[in-house]
Amino acid sequence: MFNLQLHISPKTEQRLKAILAHAQDQETFAQNIISYQIAELQKGIVNIRLDLKKFEEKYKQPTEEFYQQYTQGQTDDSEDSMLWAGLYEMLRDNESKLRELA
Repeated sequence: MFNLQLHISPKTEQRLKAILAHAQDQETFAQNIISYQIAELQKGIVNIRLDLKKFEEKYKQPTEEFYQQYTQGQTDDSEDSMLWAGLYEMLRDNESKLRELA
């Protein structure tokens, strides 16, 4: 048995309780929530990788190489540099979250 406390609004609590009351199997319900989160992370990772590829093609440089230079202060502070670095950080964060759930 797992006791979970959520800090949610009363309306959200009421809606969640209604869903759980109609769920035939709470284990399946919980697994579906986890599966949904995994799928969302995977979609996000694909989209971020597509965006990173555009920067790699534009600047003819792998993201990892760019990011190493960025963190060492060897790049400019252009909007592209900040976006590229931010996307890479989001990718790493999403990949980390995905590993936790897999």
